[in-house]
Amino acid sequence: MNVSPAMQRYAAEIYRLQQDHEQVPLSLLSSHVESSAQAIASMVKRLNNGGYLIHEPYRGVHLTPDGERIAMPALRRHRLTEVFLVRVMKYDWATAHKLADTFERGINDELEDRMDELAGFPTRCPHGEPIPSKSGDMPEVRDEPLINVPSGSDCIVSRVRTHDMDKLDYIGELGLVPGTPFHLLSCAPFKGPLRLNMKPLDHVIGYELAGSLWVEVTKLGEGNKLPPKN
Repeated sequence: MNVSPAMQRYAAEIYRLQQDHEQVPLSLLSSHVESSAQAIASMVKRLNNGGYLIHEPYRGVHLTPDGERIAMPALRRHRLTEVFLVRVMKYDWATAHKLADTFERGINDELEDRMDELAGFPTRCPHGEPIPSKSGDMPEVRDEPLINVPSGSDCIVSRVRTHDMDKLDYIGELGLVPGTPFHLLSCAPFKGPLRLNMKPLDHVIGYELAGSLWVEVTKLGEGNKLPPKN
């Protein structure tokens, strides 16, 4: 079966969503690709018939290894476009994701290579997500949700896992962008607020906002350990 650009884009969106959902509900997929239920059903059928995903009625879809493979070119182009829009065209990171959805559809391989060069051959998008290589290899990222990190730890922001414009604007105002170091002073129990020290300032953020931040822990708080990974 020939794989169309539309099939690659759908596979890429499913790949993104299944990082947080074992099964991606069709309603969630529809809201992210902004297509009708009929268009979603038609594309899911094509991908299922091609062996690129498995559809479990009333639960959702997940990609097969072949589905993940066809997702990589579209995922690479999207994230590379985001970097180009931010670094070269000077858009803010909150706007780049939406613009990239449209901008990337007019890009061919030659333009992609030129954008990659002008953007400095990036390995992460502005939100910290890894950019697949041209050969389709996805770099491994070793990070943890901030809400799982014990108090007293030193961290570096690795990824900001939201595309909510208001959240991105606020996170940007606080300076909690990928690559930023901070010290987790405290985390209140029962999903309470977190207090971060970003020299010379302290910031208090809510549990919901903290759930969008993934971090690399450079030093654990004394006497603490990270919870085991599933």
